[in-house]
Amino acid sequence: MNRVMSRAKVLLVLVLVLSLGVMFFLGDYLINSGKWVHSAGSPHIYNAENIGCGQIADRNGNLLLDLTDGRTYANIPSLRSATLHWLGDRQGNISAPALSHYAKEIAGFDPLGGLYAYGGVGGQVQLTLSAELQMAALEAMGDYKGTLAIINYETGEILCAVSTPTYDPDNVPDIAGDTTDAYEGVFVNRFTQSTYTPGSIFKIVTMIAALECIEDIETQEFVCTGEVEYGIDKVTCERVHGTQDIREAFKNSCNCAFAKVSEQIGGKRLQKYAQQLGILDSVEFDGITTAAGSMDSADQADVLVAWSAIGQHKDLINPAGFLTLVGAIANDGVAQQMYLVDNIKTGSTTTYQADQGEFERLMSTETALKMQELMRNNVENYYGDEKFAGFSVCAKSGTAEVGGDQKPNAMFTGFVVDEGYPLAFIVTIENGGYGRLTCIPVLEKVLQACREIM
Repeated sequence: MNRVMSRAKVLLVLVLVLSLGVMFFLGDYLINSGKWVHSAGSPHIYNAENIGCGQIADRNGNLLLDLTDGRTYANIPSLRSATLHWLGDRQGNISAPALSHYAKEIAGFDPLGGLYAYGGVGGQVQLTLSAELQMAALEAMGDYKGTLAIINYETGEILCAVSTPTYDPDNVPDIAGDTTDAYEGVFVNRFTQSTYTPGSIFKIVTMIAALECIEDIETQEFVCTGEVEYGIDKVTCERVHGTQDIREAFKNSCNCAFAKVSEQIGGKRLQKYAQQLGILDSVEFDGITTAAGSMDSADQADVLVAWSAIGQHKDLINPAGFLTLVGAIANDGVAQQMYLVDNIKTGSTTTYQADQGEFERLMSTETALKMQELMRNNVENYYGDEKFAGFSVCAKSGTAEVGGDQKPNAMFTGFVVDEGYPLAFIVTIENGGYGRLTCIPVLEKVLQACREIM
């Protein structure tokens, strides 16, 4: 009898231990199963490090990528090439971090039923991109290397962002064997991952600092003789502009005038403004962290501060970060958080919806309005209204010296002020030469597409 009781007690202990183990497992499963399933590298969700389930469409419902059975891209070659840096490739050489960031929402998961796919296709992802604008931008860029991007500055939606060079994922070229440098940097999304010497578009930052720090900046006069001497060093200007006020100096992009302005601002304060305006920080959206900008004007010699104030020296900007600043100027000083993924639905359930309420004030409304006026003057009295597809545009060009015998990088950024077209843009063309001469014709083609489809 004692032996039976002893065995019963042992059996009871074993049953209790087993029950506790099962309860612990079930609890851990309910809490963490979603994390296990959606962890990086899960064969149920990922393919070559990119998302491997669901369907991806543009803002108008045009199918860009079907992951139901492998990776089936759009049936238009130029659209496949234009969206490659957002959707990724089959080999995982080009990543799609925004899609991977929402793997859980795209795949869907029920702890009782496991992974599910409504109708056998998984989640339906709608991006903010326009297929038509992507193709128009790719065609406009031609053989240039760089990026062209347009956002809605009132909402933060990325309407268009093309990175070149690119390629058709259904017709992959021999990149490793190419000896022409045609595919140099092809695996990089130049909009989010690159940094560039900004050249004179940086004068936007210097101008903001001057408006807020120099009380009489709008009544001062600046004499440009073609150079400003700093001991044995000097800052040079492309041509002699003579006597001008700050409005004319900004329109003329006069290096000499802005060198003199930099002396009044000072290197430390100039760098503080660049930081305050956000162009030295990374931009984060949809799981993407962009490259950060940089500059070094604090505690530098006057000549180096002057070169930094005109967008040279050690200045570097990321296109996405700088476009955020330009969008804030257009939006009366408020920067909207940019985003790429608008919504995700799995069956009839919306598993993700973008929040358009995230914003940050980068400058006062007064400063923003003054910058709008100055940038509008650039177009009306220098670039020419007739060059922007009938839009009323505010803009600034830049020609960024990159050293050696290379042609300068061509830069152009600004925004549209016409009602119903809240568009902010940036164009960066590597070794493109003069910013206005190279970038404006490229931009005009995409603005014309905006007019036709929006």
